[in-house]
Amino acid sequence: MKYHTRAFIAAAGTALFLSATSAAYADGSSHGGARSVQEARSTVSTSSSATVSTKSVSLGKILVNSKGHTLYLFQSDKTNKSTCNGDCAKAWPPLKAHGKPTAGGGVNSKLLSTITRSDGSKQVTYKGHPLYTFADDTKAGQTNGQGLDAFGAKWYVLGTDGKAITKTSSSSPNGGY
Repeated sequence: MKYHTRAFIAAAGTALFLSATSAAYADGSSHGGARSVQEARSTVSTSSSATVSTKSVSLGKILVNSKGHTLYLFQSDKTNKSTCNGDCAKAWPPLKAHGKPTAGGGVNSKLLSTITRSDGSKQVTYKGHPLYTFADDTKAGQTNGQGLDAFGAKWYVLGTDGKAITKTSSSSPNGGY
């Protein structure tokens, strides 16, 4: 009888582990076991919604994501169409959402929407501009990407009116990426 109990417990434990692992990697990625189930669940849950807020910096009142990181527009993009993919999207990660984006304080919710990217994911837009962060902005409020000419066009922060702020601050680097 003890053998059956141990076999049942082992089978149940294996099933629970496999269930948790498949649920944790519902984002379609294969992580090779390097990440814990808890980390994977955290990644999946935090990527499902996007909040756009504002922050006052030397350039003025700009749009930021939920972590306070600056949001940019890419001048090569067309209204409601992203042209930044591959290496471009690695340097300038798109602001993605799996549902309706949320407008924080100072953001006009009527200007906030999403588009479908070429990979099928949803990207947040503001007044038709697809929104991106910049990989070299490692802290909230940094604007290191302001005015950079990279991947064929310039990158600018957005004001709350949905227009590019084209002036540069003393903290923004000059040159390309």
